[in-house]
Amino acid sequence: MAEVTELKASARPRAGKGAARQVRREGRVPAVIYGDKKTPETISLDYNDLWRTYTKGRSTAAVFDISVDAKTHRVLARDIQLDPVKDVPVHVDFQRIGADGRVRVYVPVRFINDALSPGLKRGGVLNIVRHEIEVIAPADSIPAFFEANLEGMEIGRSLHISAIKLPEGVKPTITDRDFTVATIAGAVKE
Repeated sequence: MAEVTELKASARPRAGKGAARQVRREGRVPAVIYGDKKTPETISLDYNDLWRTYTKGRSTAAVFDISVDAKTHRVLARDIQLDPVKDVPVHVDFQRIGADGRVRVYVPVRFINDALSPGLKRGGVLNIVRHEIEVIAPADSIPAFFEANLEGMEIGRSLHISAIKLPEGVKPTITDRDFTVATIAGAVKE
């Protein structure tokens, strides 16, 4: 079961640039909740709560429960806009999770057992084709990452999506082929 982060928010009666600036002056972050065939809601979040969540990482693939006026929305953060100078969140777009609870997200790939790869031991180089894999997954069980095992891989071999064990109910969005996740290439001599 995926971890659900709870955030408290307050409704924002006005939308637009001026209203968003006013919210930021109050130490809050403007946001919007949209999707699931309901009208969008403009909200504001406490900056410190959002910052703590953002610095943990995986903000765009984490499930949130946002409480607004005694009403709770289950959402995903689809876009976090950052200040170009300070690199802090200035606006967040949240998407409601529908009744079926299936969402499209990018999940990072971690490579394990690189010491057990004969190709890498002989001087080969791991060429990562996909750092993240786009999947359709139940919102309650979004994986934190996929493990790609490099054990026994020689130079010139490829690791495909079929070699990665996906949890039950998780399917890649690319279904028409067995796409490449990584390859082991030979080192170039100078």
